[in-house]
Amino acid sequence: MAQLWGGRFTKQEDAEVNAFNASINFDKRMYREDIEGSIAHATMLGKCGIIPSEDSDKIVCELKKILAELNEGSLVIGDEYEDIHSFVEATLISRIGDAGKKVHTGRSRNDQVALDMKLYTRNVLDDTDRLIKELQIVLLDIIKNNTETYMPGFTHLQKAQPTTLAHYFSAYFDMFTRDRSRIADIRVRLNKCPLGSGALAGTTYPLDRVFVAKELGFDGPTTNSMDSVSDRDYLIETLSAFSTIMMHLSRFSEELILWNSNEYRFVEMDDAFSTGSSIMPQKKNPDIAELVRGKTGRVYGALMSILTTMKGIPLAYNKDMQEDKEMAFDAFDTTRNCLHLFTGMLATISFNKERMAESAMKGFTNATDAADYLVTKGVPFRDAHGIVGRLVLLCIDKGCSIEDLSLDELKALAPQFDEDVYSAVSLEVCVNRRLTIGAPGKEAMDKQIAEYEKMI
Repeated sequence: MAQLWGGRFTKQEDAEVNAFNASINFDKRMYREDIEGSIAHATMLGKCGIIPSEDSDKIVCELKKILAELNEGSLVIGDEYEDIHSFVEATLISRIGDAGKKVHTGRSRNDQVALDMKLYTRNVLDDTDRLIKELQIVLLDIIKNNTETYMPGFTHLQKAQPTTLAHYFSAYFDMFTRDRSRIADIRVRLNKCPLGSGALAGTTYPLDRVFVAKELGFDGPTTNSMDSVSDRDYLIETLSAFSTIMMHLSRFSEELILWNSNEYRFVEMDDAFSTGSSIMPQKKNPDIAELVRGKTGRVYGALMSILTTMKGIPLAYNKDMQEDKEMAFDAFDTTRNCLHLFTGMLATISFNKERMAESAMKGFTNATDAADYLVTKGVPFRDAHGIVGRLVLLCIDKGCSIEDLSLDELKALAPQFDEDVYSAVSLEVCVNRRLTIGAPGKEAMDKQIAEYEKMI
């Protein structure tokens, strides 16, 4: 195995220990970040006169070639290396000789891997924000086209009050807006550069840490070298934010799974995002939504794993911290894949608007409005509540909706009922009278849509 250490050892590491210790199989995905960090470091070493400028130029030039070859696939990262740092440095030395041995001057693998993981996580955060924005664009299109698509709103999975599809999906738009806000917050706290912290106590070389930070797009260098190499708060925050994203996707998936069932029939999944049964020819299963719901657990698992790993680690770096990567990488991939596929599924979904409206009518979602109607006629709300409760019981006995009752039947329960009650409890009036901020009325939703468009 190619290693960056060994001078004080008198015999080779056991093969099984090598395999157990190595991280190349998973940290090789950080090759771009590792090389970019080395380019900035080598540039600074030459600028500060710590190594000859001609050596610095050689290192930078060859690192750029190595990066280009890795990107195009003409150079392959071998499993015989301990980690990505070993591979990059060994490859560099094999090509430019002694000059390449100077790239690690004033640097430790501790601050090097801290940098790589920060750069990688920062890129993941930016990509995830882009994916959420793409999902919000699809959501906004559905919202704009369904401000008058009436449906039941639910509490306790029971039909509660009438709303619209636009209002329903607006709730998820707001959830994803908070997700983007969390990503932005994390990115601000993350954006301090640890390179130059050394193993834990800085270095005697006159490094220009501010220069390196600027080269790599950071807001500045970290302020404590021990914290710099042992900090994984940004990773914990990222996995927490990703767990929340997955929770939102899982709730949304559960919603669509229910709506896709024969009992609801509110939506139909596109064939491209559904599967069939090996034995039941009539089946059309919402597998993508179910998998998104199921994969949420593995992202939660990554968060619990890193929290458990970090809880007992004294300052500064310990090998335990190598365990921050595998599950984090899996959670990063899982969250982004789920966002991408969920967006495609949502963009192709069909809505049964007639069925939604029918469900709202037959579910007595306008019962509150019937009570409010009586209040406008002078009936105290608590009395109106009881009257409409008895009215609903009558409808259940008759197998009809409130609108189906005759005026005589209504008056038998409360003489204050009049002809105008039928318009007062229509879905359109029930919804559009709700005009407070955040309500489903068309006027309120149009204002909210305008805000969403500015945001997007």
